[in-house]
Amino acid sequence: MLEKTLFRDAMSRLGAAVNIITTDGPAGRAGFTASAVCSVTDDPPTLLVCLNRQASVWPVFKENRHLCVNTLAANQSELSTLFGGKTPMETRFAAAQWQTGVTGCPLLEGALVSFDCQISQVVSVGTHDILFCQLKDIVSAGEPHGLMWFDRRYHPLISAA
Repeated sequence: MLEKTLFRDAMSRLGAAVNIITTDGPAGRAGFTASAVCSVTDDPPTLLVCLNRQASVWPVFKENRHLCVNTLAANQSELSTLFGGKTPMETRFAAAQWQTGVTGCPLLEGALVSFDCQISQVVSVGTHDILFCQLKDIVSAGEPHGLMWFDRRYHPLISAA
């Protein structure tokens, strides 16, 4: 069996977009930073988000059954750090401007793109749940510069266009 540190070190070399995942509903408002987001299929449009079942936000997402994947722009790394820590939810959400998506989830103003979704299926693997999310709406911003997490730090992605 591979050691966790070996696996984590290897995964640090797999670059990924930085996202703030949000929800709002009967269980309350919550958000966290994630790079474990992936396209699944375009028919029906579906993506997946991985969430540790030990995370403080897990019960909120489980009960609300919808979420928004807000893909961060190059200038939003401070928000990623804020949503990735132990900061109270009120403080996290107060640090940015939000709109309400069709599912009722918070959409981050200035995000590169926001995917407003309904959770259609949950699969447990090890310590995490894989949330399969069917898209209900997509909102794109004018900012073409993205943010990537690679080698345990942020890197801006500058569009050639």
